[in-house]
Amino acid sequence: MIRSAGLLVLSGCCAWFGAHGQAVDGTKSAPTESVLSRHYKEGEALAYHMSATNQGRTGTIRYEADASGTVKKNSSGHFTEEFLWTGLRFAGQPVPVSGDTGGFRQELSLDPTVPPSLPDFRHVDPRLIGPCADLLTFYADLWLAIKQEMLIKAGQHAYVKHGTPNSWADGRRTILGQDSIDFDITLPEVHRENGLAKLIVRHVPPAESQIKVPAKWMEAPVLDTPNNWVEVSKTDKTDYPYLGEIGKETFDVQISLDLRDGKILSAIMDNPVTVMARECEDVVLEHCGAPEHYEIRRQIEIRSAP
Repeated sequence: MIRSAGLLVLSGCCAWFGAHGQAVDGTKSAPTESVLSRHYKEGEALAYHMSATNQGRTGTIRYEADASGTVKKNSSGHFTEEFLWTGLRFAGQPVPVSGDTGGFRQELSLDPTVPPSLPDFRHVDPRLIGPCADLLTFYADLWLAIKQEMLIKAGQHAYVKHGTPNSWADGRRTILGQDSIDFDITLPEVHRENGLAKLIVRHVPPAESQIKVPAKWMEAPVLDTPNNWVEVSKTDKTDYPYLGEIGKETFDVQISLDLRDGKILSAIMDNPVTVMARECEDVVLEHCGAPEHYEIRRQIEIRSAP
């Protein structure tokens, strides 16, 4: 199972749901077109190659995957990008997934009237959850930036308060998974002469975290701010069948895009989580072993493919 943010399976990838209503100055998102807007053409083909490293408690996972997409109109007449995942490889070795046989398509959109939506991960091959969540994070971050009216020229900045907990529990391995974040968005580069721009979106802990922790020992801050990330998952141990993890999570996302059509050209994500964890005998985490301290660090890159 790919742990996506410690993504999460999905940490932080769903945080933009409901995060787009207010910007740093309290004004509503602009109804006018953004400099970052996506200009769709029905039937347009897209392709991305994703490479990732996921350093966790017990080791580092390296994987690659390919996403091939087509621009379509949904039943409401809005443009979407429908992706098929193929070519999944772990440590350089190919891994077949159900998506390769046409069983799953991921739908994404940069239309500001179409909020990001999560697939039903109960019906997705577990090995695809990480790549799906990470591609969604890139799209959702750009979608949120498009909604901010003050992002017009290089150097401009917006802060979007959110904080509401986001869940990535998959109902199988992950029993509880939540994070609580705000968004710090900067437009450092806009080059109209060659049609390129760079966007930076930082997922940062809010002043008051809103995650729900199931055990008292999880309340003490792991670092200098309130904990904004929690996960309870099943282990393969009979004496300690549950693992409780608590900590601080941030994301640094950089996106390069083509201003002519708003398409993502490349993007990178650095997603560290500083964790304190305990293996436990019970799901409510009352009878646990000694605490452990470690870092989860996920680094993801996508590049547009020919």
